Amino acid sequence: MATGILDKFRRSSSDKMPNDFQRILELLRGNIHNQPDEDLLWRAYEFGKHAHKDQMRKSGEPYFSHCVAVATILAEMRLDSITVAAALLHDVVEDTGYTLADVETHFGKEVAQLVDGVTKLSDIKFRSEEDKQAVNFRKMLLSVAEDIRTIIIKFADRLHNMRTIDHLPDVKTRRIARETRDVYVPLAHRLGMYRLRSEMDDLVFKILEPKGYQELSKSIPKRQNEFESYIKKFLVPVRERIEAAGIQTEYRSRFKNYSSIHRKMVTQKRPLLDIYDIFAIRIIVDKLEDCYSVLGFVHSFYPPIQARFKDFIATPKANGYQSLHTTVIGPGGRPVEVQIRTEEMDQTAEEGVAAHWRYKENEGEGARRHRDDLDAHVSWLRNLVEILQNEDSTTSHQFMDLLKIDLYKNEIFVFTPKGDVRILPVGATPLDFAFDIHTQVGLHCIGAKVNGKIVPLSTQIKSGDSLEIITSDHQTPNATWLKFVKTSKAKSNIRKWAKKQEFEHSVKLGQEILERELRRLRLSKEAKKIRNSFSEIGYESEEKMLAAIGSGHRTITSLLTKIYPDLSFTPPKVQKDQNESFFRRARRNTKGVTIAGIDNVMIAFGKCCNPIPGDPIIGFITRGRGVTVHRTDCDTVGPNLTEKERLIEVQWGGERNQRFLVRLKVMAQDRKHFLRDLTERISSFDVNIESLTMKAEEDLVVGLVVLEVDGVRQLDKIRNRILMVDGVISVERE
Repeated sequence: MATGILDKFRRSSSDKMPNDFQRILELLRGNIHNQPDEDLLWRAYEFGKHAHKDQMRKSGEPYFSHCVAVATILAEMRLDSITVAAALLHDVVEDTGYTLADVETHFGKEVAQLVDGVTKLSDIKFRSEEDKQAVNFRKMLLSVAEDIRTIIIKFADRLHNMRTIDHLPDVKTRRIARETRDVYVPLAHRLGMYRLRSEMDDLVFKILEPKGYQELSKSIPKRQNEFESYIKKFLVPVRERIEAAGIQTEYRSRFKNYSSIHRKMVTQKRPLLDIYDIFAIRIIVDKLEDCYSVLGFVHSFYPPIQARFKDFIATPKANGYQSLHTTVIGPGGRPVEVQIRTEEMDQTAEEGVAAHWRYKENEGEGARRHRDDLDAHVSWLRNLVEILQNEDSTTSHQFMDLLKIDLYKNEIFVFTPKGDVRILPVGATPLDFAFDIHTQVGLHCIGAKVNGKIVPLSTQIKSGDSLEIITSDHQTPNATWLKFVKTSKAKSNIRKWAKKQEFEHSVKLGQEILERELRRLRLSKEAKKIRNSFSEIGYESEEKMLAAIGSGHRTITSLLTKIYPDLSFTPPKVQKDQNESFFRRARRNTKGVTIAGIDNVMIAFGKCCNPIPGDPIIGFITRGRGVTVHRTDCDTVGPNLTEKERLIEVQWGGERNQRFLVRLKVMAQDRKHFLRDLTERISSFDVNIESLTMKAEEDLVVGLVVLEVDGVRQLDKIRNRILMVDGVISVERE
C-alpha cells in the first residue's frame, strides 16, 4: 500500500520545514554524541502526516499532532533518530490502513520493531478490561527483550495522552489515570526516569484527587518564594568555601512533585507546614571525588542528621540512581536536604535509561561504560521479561500481580559472602536472595546464614546483612514458600516447579489408568497405537494426553471412541452390592468429614496439605474421583485457582477417636544427642511416630517426622515443644 509514496515525501533543499519538525531537529542536534538523521526523520514525519491526514483527536486537533508531540518529548531526552522516527510512526499500524510490513519496507527492521512493540492488540476481543490490559502490557514488556526503547516511546505516548486527557469522558479519564498510576508511574520510577515520572504522577493526582491538587497548587507557589530566599542565605558560606577550593559547581533547587507531597501529608498525618523535605538543594560538580569534598564543606557549616545520610554513589539504586543525600540543620534550626552529584549522575537521575541510550551507538570507554550501566539498570526488567516468557498460562490477575510485585517495592542492599551487593525489596527473605543469585540455588536452598548465624528461610533480611545460602541436591521447593517470598522471580519459579510436579504426577497416574483400562477391555495389544494417537485426539505430546487422563480432564471412553469410532465402549454393569462395597472401602478413613446435603460421594484427603481435624477445610470436586478435602490455606485451592465453582463446603464430623498422619520437617543445627532430645519431646505426648528420617547437610540437620495425631490442637502443642529443643531453627508442616 505504501509503495511509491515516499518518493513524494523526499525533501528538496528549497522545501521549508514545518516549525514542529524544526523544533525536533534543534533538540536532537543538542546531543553531541549522536547527530540526527534528518532524511530518515523527514520521511517518517511526512509518512505519518499522510497516514493520519483524515483523523482528528477529541480536542479537534489533527491526530498527527499527537505523534509529533510524542517525538518532541523523546527529542527533549536527546534520544536517537531511530527512536524519534518510530515515535512519529507509532500509531500508523494501529490506527491507519498501513501495515507493519509497510513500515519495515520503507524505514527498516529496527523502526518496525519499535512500532510493533508499542502497537496494541486491537483485533482481539477480550473478556474484560483487565484481560485486555494484561495482554497489552505483556506484549509491551516482552518487546523489551528486543529493545528497551519500546518502553521509552510508550512513556512519551502516555505522558502526552495524560497532558491532553481533558477532552475524554470522565469514566475513561479516570480509568486511564488509574492505569497510569498503577503501572506507568512505578515503571518509570524503576527505570530511573524521575522527570517523566513526576509529571505523570502529578497529572494522575490532578484527575483522581482534584481537591488535594488544587489546594497544593495554591499553597506551594507561595512557599516557593520563601524557599528561594532561604536557599540564598543557606548557600553563602558553603559557596565561598567551594570557590576557595577551586571546585566548579552549579546550584539548583527542586520541589517535590505535588503528588509526593500529598502522599507524605496523608501517611504522616501532618499539614504542609510540617513537611520539611518538600524542597532540596542540588549541588552539581564535575568529578566524582568532588562530591565527597563538597559534602565535607556542607557538614563543616551545618550539623548533619545522621539517620538521613545516604550514599547512593557507593551503592546505587536498582534503577541506576547515584547521588549523595544529606539532611542538615540550616539557619534558624530548619532541616534542609542537600543532594550532591555530577552532571552525568544528574542526567541519569532525571532521565534514567534514556540518558544512557544517548551513548549506546558510540565507541570508546565512556560509551562502553554507559552500555554496561544500561544493561545493569534494566536487569530486573529483563528478569521480569524472562518470567513472563515462561508464564504463558498465567491469568490476567496473576500477571498484573507479578508485574506490581516488581514495581511497588522499596529496596534494601545486602551482600554475598564475597562482598557483592544485591538489591532486594523490603521484606525479602533469604529464599528471595537465593533465587536472585540463581534459580537453581533457590530451588535447592535448604538453609541460610545471615551475618554468620543460621536463620529460618522465612526471616526478613535487612540492609547491610551478609548472606550465605546452604544448598542440597536432595532439597526441593515447598508450597509453603509461596507464603513468605516477596520477589516475582521466587514466586514464579516455585509455581513453575509445583506445576511441573503436578504434571509429572498426572502423567504417571494417567499411564496407570490407561494400562488398567486397556487390560480390562482386553486391548493391551493396542497400547502402542493408542499412545501414538495423541495428535489425532488434539494433544501436542503423549505426555500431555496422559496428564489429561490423570487429572480427570479426559476419560478413557472418550479417548477410545475418538480412535475407534465404530466400536462401543460401554462400561460393564456393576452390581449394587459391589458399588456399596467399593464406596465403603473408599470412605473407610473419611468418616470424620461430612458434606451437607450430599451422600454417597467418594472423599479423599489432599496429599498436598494433609488436613487433620481442627484445620479449616474445603472440598474440591474432582473429575471422576469424588471430592478431595484440602486445608483452606492450601495453595492448590488458593487464590490462583481458576475454577472456583468446583469448591464445596465441608466440615469435620462429630467423631473424635480418629487419628491422622501428619509430616513435620524439622531443621536444626547439627549436634550430638539431637535425635534423642527430639524423640523424647515427641514421646512425652504419647503419640505414635510412624517414621523418622534425618540427614545432615554441612552444619545443618534436616529431619522428616511422620506422626499419628488426633487433631490440630495436639499438633500445635507438639510443634511448640519441638521448637524448644536446643538448636531447632524451624518446624514446618508438609
